Amino acid sequence: MVSSKKPDLLDVVKKILNLDSKMRFAAIIDPKGNILEAIMKTGKTSLKTQKGEEHFCKQVAQRRSMRKEFDRSLGKVRYVHVEREKVSQMVIYTKRNTVYFTMEPEMPIDTKIRLITRIKKITADL
Repeated sequence: MVSSKKPDLLDVVKKILNLDSKMRFAAIIDPKGNILEAIMKTGKTSLKTQKGEEHFCKQVAQRRSMRKEFDRSLGKVRYVHVEREKVSQMVIYTKRNTVYFTMEPEMPIDTKIRLITRIKKITADL
């Protein structure tokens, strides 16, 4: 019998943050929007309060369920990218959870795409 060891979520978010110096925040969110693990990169200041971060993560989960409505006609979501003045926000859907991470907005788009690809590999078992 093959034992399927659960991934260490703290290790996963640390790996995500260590991919690039411009990464700010990484979180693993369950289907109900609860934060399973999250880290703000050392030296970065949070742009939201803890309560604001929790509220935002609940909304990320709600938007995932709303997007599922269109999976049949448009295909599954590969990733979500929101570009704001102060931060770039990214969301990746795994089988069971959602990965939310932020980075500095001035990062080139090709670098962001490479990071998304690497994060998808890191989080494939979530």
